[in-house]
Amino acid sequence: MRFFDIKKDDFRFFIKEKRHSRLNFNTKLQNNLEEMRLRIIREKDKALSFYTKKLDKISINPSSFEITESEKVRALTSISKSKRTSIENVINRVYDYHLKQKINTWFSYSEEGIITGQIVSPLESVGIYVPGGKASYPSSVIMNAIPAKAAGVENIIMVTPPSGNLNGYVIATAVLCGIKKIFRVGGPQAIFALAYGTRTIPSVSKIVGPGNIYVSAAKRMVYGDVDIDMIAGPSEIAIICDEFADPLFIAADMMSQSEHDEMAVATMISNSVKLIEDVKAILPDLIEKAKRKNIIKRSMDSNASLVLTGSVDESIRLANELAPEHLELYIKDPFEKLFLIKNAGAVFLGGNTPEAIGDYIAGPSHVLPTGGTAKFFSPLDTLSFLKRTSVISSSKEFLTKKAKDVAFFSNIEGLNAHGESVNYRIKKIK
Repeated sequence: MRFFDIKKDDFRFFIKEKRHSRLNFNTKLQNNLEEMRLRIIREKDKALSFYTKKLDKISINPSSFEITESEKVRALTSISKSKRTSIENVINRVYDYHLKQKINTWFSYSEEGIITGQIVSPLESVGIYVPGGKASYPSSVIMNAIPAKAAGVENIIMVTPPSGNLNGYVIATAVLCGIKKIFRVGGPQAIFALAYGTRTIPSVSKIVGPGNIYVSAAKRMVYGDVDIDMIAGPSEIAIICDEFADPLFIAADMMSQSEHDEMAVATMISNSVKLIEDVKAILPDLIEKAKRKNIIKRSMDSNASLVLTGSVDESIRLANELAPEHLELYIKDPFEKLFLIKNAGAVFLGGNTPEAIGDYIAGPSHVLPTGGTAKFFSPLDTLSFLKRTSVISSSKEFLTKKAKDVAFFSNIEGLNAHGESVNYRIKKIK
């Protein structure tokens, strides 16, 4: 963990260096994945079985890729009634939030004689990648699937890495989210299967969900053939705080982000020297008591920062430069400063709003732009799963009146056939 005085130290360079090394898509990795991609396009299920055995050390026939109905029932019945209720409560809250974002088809008529509008329709199919490995993430299922459900997507397919015992909470949550098809296929091979389809796994229009660097690289490669949510880097939090903040809460929130993995980035930004010293003093004991203390310690030693600024407004200006994934505004009157925040994936207001409730229960999807991309990306939400199609209908009067404008643009751009396509109609009208 490092201390920076913004007046003297180059904190911006420190963060830039961390972000530039976040995803290293080197040539060897890309060449290996390109070979995998081409093989899955050609050999389909056979190639999926081959790479599952090679990478996951599990032999599996294509007939066993899909989770059976009996496995789904077993997953549902394995969780207690109270835990099922907790999952359903979150699903409903996330659905209600995202339903409010839905936009509708519209048309507009001009007296000049032209109708314009927009048809809004959901994507036909979406694939969700849910990681396996060290941990399981039922919340990731909800935060990716439910915005798609709110948009009206009918076909949602889930893939997750195979294991001896697939996590029951992940499968049960997928069923409760209304996901009909679940496949025990993971890694970059699962991304290629979703993008191009096999006999067993249907192709989709968009792929969403987190994964390791291999999954991220595969998503990057298929973008253009299908849509993707984003190329997500390590998780990050920035906490703007003043002398009114509780140092224990700040330390706890930095740790909660750092426990994701060794590359997670936690940043405290404050105009209070005393608060920074208090947080610095509290952290070692808290880390020692944490269940994931080894990960937290490595993450904080490498990536955590305590940044001293001259004022709350200067802290906000710095945060806008950082454009963090999560931004806690832990100051005396956070609503007063809210609209000064221009760049953040999600903003958490006040001491009673830790980032953890955004991860699990608040309502907005926790799939957020990382690595400064909040300057131009938005969170995954209902709009991420809606297509907009422009509609135009011209009357004879409008076409006649505006023909000269078409001629002007087509002539200066050297695309004369554009103008002629209008002129033929004008002659016919006259």
